[in-house]
Amino acid sequence: MRVLVISDIHANLTALEAVLDAAPTHDAVWCLGDLVGYGPDPNECVERVSRLEELVCLIGNHDQAAMGQIPRSRFNRDAGSVIAWTESALTDQTRAFLDTLPSRVTMDNFTLAHGSPNQPVWEYILDPVTADRNFEAMKTDYALVGHSHLPLIFQRPFDTSYASLRPIQWDEAMPLSPRMILNPGSVGQPRDGDPRASFAMLDTEDETWEMCRAEYNVNEVQLRILEAGLPERQALRLIGGW
Repeated sequence: MRVLVISDIHANLTALEAVLDAAPTHDAVWCLGDLVGYGPDPNECVERVSRLEELVCLIGNHDQAAMGQIPRSRFNRDAGSVIAWTESALTDQTRAFLDTLPSRVTMDNFTLAHGSPNQPVWEYILDPVTADRNFEAMKTDYALVGHSHLPLIFQRPFDTSYASLRPIQWDEAMPLSPRMILNPGSVGQPRDGDPRASFAMLDTEDETWEMCRAEYNVNEVQLRILEAGLPERQALRLIGGW
């Protein structure tokens, strides 16, 4: 099965559409959460994702916050102000969809979580020490996570070894090898210095993982952010991919 893996769309419809247009033929879509937050198109992004065929979708911390399930005090000032705006903008249909989303799912040999297998909504996996804690908790060979907005791959091939960070190979199918934690990066707000939308293609039969990028009209999204009265920083960071 060919799976399009996306995460952290963050209400950026233009980036989402660019990814869906650029993605190769696939049989299913796995979305790792944070459909809303930061960007100007929360309802449009949720509606677009909800119509994808063979969809598995998780809830992220910004999704929960916009639903009033996480206090805004847990976020920085800019993020909190966007959450308040998003909460007021959500339609009943959007709320109903977000309310159905799980925080963690197991698909065959893959654990899916927004943050981490240990803490599905909130924990960042950014270093080998945190990765090791999660490898200990995983009952599958692979975990797919988002949350950090960074394309990352951690591997621990033996129970007696320690996690290590693997280099990213862009636009090249990389063989999967147990055990791995893989992050496809962010569709709507990349933070690795590349403003292009980031996503991944997973082939569960051939056992490969391919990291991909899609260009989109960043200036168009920046304008909508400013027109919505959202913090200018959320517009500026898109152009630099941070």
